[in-house]
Amino acid sequence: MTRPRVVVAGLGDSGLLTAIHLARHAEVVGISAKPGLVSGQELGLRLSRPDEWARQYWVPFDRYRGLDRVGTVHGTLTSLHLEARKVAVTLPDGSTHLEPYDVLVIATGASNGFWRRPEVQTEDEVAADLRAAHDRLAAAGSVVVVGGGAAAVGSALNLRTRWPDKQVDLCFPGERALPRHHPRVWSHVRRRLVAAGVGLHGGHRAVVPEGFALDRITDGPVRWSTGQEPMPADAVLWAVGRLTPNSGWLPGELLDDEGFVAVRPTLQTPSRPEVFAIGDVAATDPLRSSARNRADRLLASNIRRHLAGRRLGTYSPPRSRWGSVLGPQDDGLQVFAPNGRPFRFPAWSVRNVLFPWIVDRGIYKGIRRRST
Repeated sequence: MTRPRVVVAGLGDSGLLTAIHLARHAEVVGISAKPGLVSGQELGLRLSRPDEWARQYWVPFDRYRGLDRVGTVHGTLTSLHLEARKVAVTLPDGSTHLEPYDVLVIATGASNGFWRRPEVQTEDEVAADLRAAHDRLAAAGSVVVVGGGAAAVGSALNLRTRWPDKQVDLCFPGERALPRHHPRVWSHVRRRLVAAGVGLHGGHRAVVPEGFALDRITDGPVRWSTGQEPMPADAVLWAVGRLTPNSGWLPGELLDDEGFVAVRPTLQTPSRPEVFAIGDVAATDPLRSSARNRADRLLASNIRRHLAGRRLGTYSPPRSRWGSVLGPQDDGLQVFAPNGRPFRFPAWSVRNVLFPWIVDRGIYKGIRRRST
């Protein structure tokens, strides 16, 4: 009997995990612009300690044991033919490849700054990007971080912790940062930022020139539409949360007015039950939270149910964002629950239990780590 063919378009965190869950139950092919998982998580650690970040968050696909049964295609998704059930991929050599499917998973994510871009890269190019951003910030005597989300807040703390003599200022538009988290989270995180010596500047809304691409670290000064004097800086890190869905290759009938993939609570598209979506590209809820709430398990189960003609489960998003904000620190990893209450993994457990056992083996089903 022929196994159903599932194509996973995008092998970021959500797409990768979905492919792993389905590998024993279908013929799975993943399509990615990168030669491995280049996670969008923990920007602060990526900028301040890129080698440490890469050990956990930049992993070539051939190191995942769960992908041993999964085919991978390295290229750029260029179009989707719904009636023929095929996706078109432009390979690095410029040729076009058509990949047929019985079920399609759209997991292409969203672009958001220089650390989350959809273009094709080699391993060497990924490594060069990591080093270039780190070196740019290392050479700066002062850094302004613009934005109030977790990426901005975590970056400010990690930069200041990595270089205690560097002036680091965090500027955000509201009275508090982390507005999509429970208010308790900012109370905890603010104390940590102040103790580290990060300058906090609420009520600062940056002027972003028309057509300005927030895909690089820039020079100062930063100007404000809220009336403050321009703020000088040797380097400006823009983390203002302007997500652009990587959906330009998709037909308009699958998209909402903002370009995200419209989905039902089952993660299916309304007009095409054989097409599913997950992660930042999927309009599941205002926070587009499916990637951060392990909806990959539900998605894999629903695909199997769809293929078997059974009733599908539904995704219930949380009201607030939760999880890590500051990333791993010398004293461990602090994680916030949806109600804003923190709990901490001690540093020894992060190194010896959380990453090797819970993450590598439990979540990713085994990773062949580089020898050291």
